[in-house]
Amino acid sequence: MLKRLAALAAAIGAMLAAVPASSQMIERVGAVAPADPDGLRAIGEDDMLIIAHRGASGERPEHTLAAYERAIDQGADYVEPDLVVTKDGVLVARHENDISQTTDVAEREEFADRRRSKTIDGELLNGWFAEDFTLAELRSLRARERLPSIRPANTRFNDLYQVPTLEEIVTLVRAKEAETGRLIGIYPELKHPDFLLQDAGIDVVDLLLLELDRLGVRPDDPVFLQCFEIGPLRRLKQRSEFRLVQLMKSDGGPADEPQLSYIEMASPAGVAEIATYADAIGADLRMVIGDGEGSEMLRAAKERGLDVHAFTLRKENIFLPAMAQTDAGNNATGDVATMVRLLVGIGTDGVFTDDPGLVRQIMEAGGPAR
Repeated sequence: MLKRLAALAAAIGAMLAAVPASSQMIERVGAVAPADPDGLRAIGEDDMLIIAHRGASGERPEHTLAAYERAIDQGADYVEPDLVVTKDGVLVARHENDISQTTDVAEREEFADRRRSKTIDGELLNGWFAEDFTLAELRSLRARERLPSIRPANTRFNDLYQVPTLEEIVTLVRAKEAETGRLIGIYPELKHPDFLLQDAGIDVVDLLLLELDRLGVRPDDPVFLQCFEIGPLRRLKQRSEFRLVQLMKSDGGPADEPQLSYIEMASPAGVAEIATYADAIGADLRMVIGDGEGSEMLRAAKERGLDVHAFTLRKENIFLPAMAQTDAGNNATGDVATMVRLLVGIGTDGVFTDDPGLVRQIMEAGGPAR
C-alpha cells in the first residue's frame, strides 16, 4: 500500500504542475483505499488542533492542492476545504460558489455569457458561479490569489493550479499520511446548502454523504463536517455518525433560519440547543476569547461537552484583534504568538489558521498546549 500511495503522491505533484492545453474533461482520480491507521501517529488529543484554513493560504492561493500540501508539510492536523458543487454534481473546493475572484474566469471569453446575478443568503451578487459550470469547464480555469493587495507574494502562483475536487483532496491526504507516517484530518464545510437546494435543486448533504462513502471516508476517521446553517447539520446528525460543527459569526445568523441570530445561538440556551445535534462549535475568535479570559459561549460549550474551534487566525495586522496588532502597518505580521498563547490558555480545542507553519512553530516553542 505504501508504494501505491507514494506513487499517488508523485502523480499529484505532476498534476499540480500540469496545465492542460484544452478544456477537455480530466478524468476523475479513482477512489483510493483508506490508509491503514496501524503505525500512523495519532492526532494529539491534548494539543490545540491546527486546522489549515483552506490550506496554507497565507503562502499559496487558497483551496489548491499546493496550499493543502504545504499545510500538511508544515504540521497541520486538519485541512479545511470549502465545498461547492458543479453543474454535473461534483464537489469541488472554492471559498464561495462565486468563482469570480478566485479563478481567471473573468478573462475567459468563452464564459462571458455565464456571468449573471444571484441573490445568495440575502446578498445580491454579480459574477460567475460554480453550479453553472460542468467539471470539465471548471477544470479549464486556473486558481488565483483571493487577496492580492494583502498577499502580493501569493500572486506569483496565479494560474498554476486547477480547482481541486474533494476526491483529489482525500487522495492527497492519504498519500501524505503514507509519506509522513501520521494521521491527517479533513474538515469540509458545506457552503450555502439551502441556496443550492432552492436555486439549483442540488442537495449537497446527500451529495457529500454519498461521496464520502464512495471514497471510503468513515465517521471514525479524523473528519469534521461544518456549516453555518442549522438544517443541514441536523440532517447529517440523523443520517451519519460524523462529527459535526456549528459555525457562528459575530454578526448575522443562519441563512436557513433568518429569525435566529448567531449572538442568540452563542448564549447558554443557544449552546444547549446546538449540543443536541453538533459535537463542536466553530466561532469567530473574538467570540471565543471574549475579554481575554474566555467568553460565556466558550464556558457554556465546555459545560455541554462541546469542543470549540476558533476562526480565523491570520498573521496580518488587518485581521488580528487590537491586542495582537503592531504598528508596522495593516499588511505586516502582527503578534500571532500572543493570540496562540491566549487561545491555548483559555482552553480552545482548535484554531483555523491561514498560517499553520507559524502556529505550529509557536506552539512547539511554548511547550505543552495545556
